[in-house]
Amino acid sequence: ELLDGVFIGFTMNHSVVDGTSFIHFVSSLSEIFRSDPQGRESPVKISCPPLYKMHGPEGYGPIFKLPYLEPEEFIVPYDPGPLRERIFHFSPESMARLKAKANKECGSGTQEISSFMALSSLVWRSITRAYNPSGHEKTCCFFALNARPRLNPPLSDDYFGNILDRTSGVRKVDELLSQSLGWGAGVLSQEVKRHNHEAICETLKMFAEHPFVVPRGSHHPDFHGASHSVVIGGSHRFDMYGPEFGLGRAVAVLMGYCNKDHGKVTANPGREGRG
Repeated sequence: ELLDGVFIGFTMNHSVVDGTSFIHFVSSLSEIFRSDPQGRESPVKISCPPLYKMHGPEGYGPIFKLPYLEPEEFIVPYDPGPLRERIFHFSPESMARLKAKANKECGSGTQEISSFMALSSLVWRSITRAYNPSGHEKTCCFFALNARPRLNPPLSDDYFGNILDRTSGVRKVDELLSQSLGWGAGVLSQEVKRHNHEAICETLKMFAEHPFVVPRGSHHPDFHGASHSVVIGGSHRFDMYGPEFGLGRAVAVLMGYCNKDHGKVTANPGREGRG
C-alpha cells in the first residue's frame, strides 16, 4: 500500500512549542495549501491565526535566565541504544469496553474514568509487568498536560508556544499489579484532576525562580525515585489526520526516533476518529 506513497515529515524544538501548537502549525499550513492561492495577490487568511502574547507567571519574565554559561552544560548527547518499537491499534469498540471495565472496577460514583485514563492504566500496568521489577520498588506513570484549558480564565488553543504542565502517578509495583485496571486508572485520573489553575501557576512560578533543563536520559524529578517509569506523550485530541496536502487523507501517523526511550509511549488518535 505504501510502495508508491509519500512520507511528509515535520520536526520541532519542544522547548519552543508543544504538541498543541505543532498541530496548529501543520493544520494552518494545510489550510493555506488547500486555499488554492493561484492568481491571488493578497495573503491567505487562516481561520485560526496563532496568538503570540506570552503567558507566564505574574511578575516574572518575559526572559528567564538559565543558570548556565555554556551550551555544553545542558545540551548533553544521549543515545538510548537500540530500541524496539511496537505499534498497537485499539478499535473504538475496544476502547469502549476498556472504559466500561475501568469504571466498573474503579467503583467510584464521584468520577468517571475517561477512555484515555483507562488505556493509560493498561499501558502502565503492562509495561511495569514487562520490566519484571521487585514488588517493593516504585513505578511511575508520567504525563505531560496541556495547561491551556486548566487556567482561569482558560487560554486559547491558538496560543502558540509551550505551555505544558506535568504530573505523575507513583505506586509500589506490587500495589499496582495486585489491584485492578480501574484502580490504576483512578490513581492517574485523580493526579490529572489535581492540576488546576493554582497548581499550574505554582509550577510556573517555581520554574521562573529556579529555571532548569532536564537532559534526555537523566532522572526526571517527577519520577519520585521510581526506577521503572512509563512516560506517555502525544494526545488523542490532536487532529493528526485532518491536515491534507493534495495527496488524500494520511494512511498512518508515525513518530520519529529522537524522542524515544525505554518506557516511552506516544498516544495518537485512530484514523477512524474514535480509536
